[in-house]
Amino acid sequence: MTTISVAQTLSISNHRVFTADLNEHETVFGGKILAIVDDNASIPASRVARVETVTAAIDCVDFIQPFRLQDSLCAESYVTGIGHRSIEVFTKIIGEHLQTGQRFLGLTCFATFVVTERDLVLPRLVVTGDNQEYQALCQGYAQRQAERRVHLQAQAAFRQQISLDLPWQR
Repeated sequence: MTTISVAQTLSISNHRVFTADLNEHETVFGGKILAIVDDNASIPASRVARVETVTAAIDCVDFIQPFRLQDSLCAESYVTGIGHRSIEVFTKIIGEHLQTGQRFLGLTCFATFVVTERDLVLPRLVVTGDNQEYQALCQGYAQRQAERRVHLQAQAAFRQQISLDLPWQR
């Protein structure tokens, strides 16, 4: 079985906040930030799978501090766990006030991608070096995966209660 290190999956992208990115509160739209997350996180997943992957979920989204005009966003994404057909990617977005240079943690989340090829054998993930962040997040993968399984079962039961009829058809 092949292995891949967490560091080999790292993807970094930088974005400047423009007026068109702002909502009525003069902060960046949450949807814009989630699009950045999805774009950036898809790269580490693809580096692991080397085949088509699709976003299955984005969870544990924590909007910590808003991004405003004159800020930049630095999205860092890397793989923190690999299942049979799924790949967990952690993303953090670090903001920087461009006029002062002050940096802040703006968002953290996990995204799960699945491979579209059923028979693919994904590589084993290894944590190398002394990066404490990588170590801590990778160690928590099994627990997050177990929690997701419970959540998926609950969601399946929930979806059974949802009507597909349009309001005027009820």
